[in-house]
Amino acid sequence: MKIQVFAVLKDYFDKEFELGGDVADVASLQQKLIALNTDAAGILKICRFAVHDEFVDQNYSLKNNDTICIFPPSSGG
Repeated sequence: MKIQVFAVLKDYFDKEFELGGDVADVASLQQKLIALNTDAAGILKICRFAVHDEFVDQNYSLKNNDTICIFPPSSGG
């Protein structure tokens, strides 16, 4: 699956990368990413995940050909 990260997550992961292996759902993906970089755990736990440009919840089932975007909380002015 293709992963895209934004904002502060680019400090922990490449902006865009492929992730192999069996990942059943968003919660499993989140745990796999935390295992890859434990320093990102705090931010990953509060991120929103989108699959094919639609926000999904933690139970959303993933497929190998999915594109997942991960968005940290943001604020602005």
